Amino acid sequence: MNLEEVKFDEKGLVPAIIQDAETLEVLTLAYMNKESLGKSLETGETWFYSRSRQKLWHKGATSGNTQAVVSIKYDCDQDALLVLVSPKGPACHTGAVSCFSEGVSGRIESLADYRILQTLEKVILQREQERPEGAYTTYLFEKGVDKILKKVGEEAAEVIIAAKNRNEEELKWEAADLLYHLQVLLVEQGLPFKEVLQTLEERHKDRS
Repeated sequence: MNLEEVKFDEKGLVPAIIQDAETLEVLTLAYMNKESLGKSLETGETWFYSRSRQKLWHKGATSGNTQAVVSIKYDCDQDALLVLVSPKGPACHTGAVSCFSEGVSGRIESLADYRILQTLEKVILQREQERPEGAYTTYLFEKGVDKILKKVGEEAAEVIIAAKNRNEEELKWEAADLLYHLQVLLVEQGLPFKEVLQTLEERHKDRS
């Protein structure tokens, strides 16, 4: 990015929309001046300009919730930035993943609610590569696909039983176990979970 192409306002600032590069959830709206934008490009982590304190600040410098910069783009008028990041923690000072977690009629559904699925996949991939001793996921990979398939079948049956019994608490636990073992199977098969989600999206488009 050429800093000279960015159009800063009369105060030397440009609004920056910060978005999670994986979930595409909007995390916050902040402001950058030429120096903070330069530091963001140079360090690979987000730096902003605080209008209230009138100084630069490095996101996560105190909390540890830094944001690794994936890409920075400006809009067609070159007076607004879209910053895609890989966050290492919540973006909001309240501890929420996104600053945009409340709506005028209460809490709105957030893509962050489903981030655990991405996190789980990353952990399972790491377990497959590192095979830490004593980890249950390591045990499954070492036993092989037949053992994994057996567990998927068992957990699916447990989900059916819990649903048949109208036991909501049991159903939540068994559904979570099924999702975990299904993700282990997908990793063993080399199939990214996002491709399953893409297939669901394509089906939805075809039927809508």
